[in-house]
Amino acid sequence: MKPLVLENLSYGLYAIGVQDGTRTNACIVSSLMQITKATPSAAPLVALSLHQDSFSCQCVEATGIFSISVLSRETPAAVIGALGYLSGRGTDKLENIRHRVLHEGVPVIKENTCCWFLCRVKDMLPAGNQKLFVAEIIAGSDEAEGVPMTYDYYIKELGGAAPKKAPGYLPPAQGHDRKSGESFVCSVCGYVYSDPNFGFEELPPDWICPICSMPKKAFVRKK
Repeated sequence: MKPLVLENLSYGLYAIGVQDGTRTNACIVSSLMQITKATPSAAPLVALSLHQDSFSCQCVEATGIFSISVLSRETPAAVIGALGYLSGRGTDKLENIRHRVLHEGVPVIKENTCCWFLCRVKDMLPAGNQKLFVAEIIAGSDEAEGVPMTYDYYIKELGGAAPKKAPGYLPPAQGHDRKSGESFVCSVCGYVYSDPNFGFEELPPDWICPICSMPKKAFVRKK
């Protein structure tokens, strides 16, 4: 089986809000799913997968709580880049992103998101280099707005790519700038610049990657 076939598995795209006791943080995931529905005696359960070395994973392990912000198709690509391709250990990833902090100390994103949920961990188990958290939804939005962004939409319509530690990561495909005869790929997120009407060299010096906001110098030329 070719790894590319796995892209046919359907995913959503979400911002996971966490806190380490002193400050807030958030990351982008696609590996989230509902596993039970609400009943009169029990809250609905969700399963979340995070890379075990990530700062967000360590925060969830320590506090047992996290938020889910469901990204809409209108969520700016810069928000996905800031939350998905930087580490929260030494960076305030939320500094330039509209958000609010819930009473429980975790953030929810307000940049054109559909809705949010607050989750409390019930169980956790290792799964390769990931850690799987089973959590109950204990609070959330009363209503949802907009159309949720799917992983397929993020890849095909926004030209996005998964970070290397994401479960769905695949090496970037070879792109082609037809005007110059060369390929230009972001060395951080794998975004491929391929505008046939505007060569890469013609982009202004302050141009940034539309996915992860890295500068033009982060792109590498591939023959």
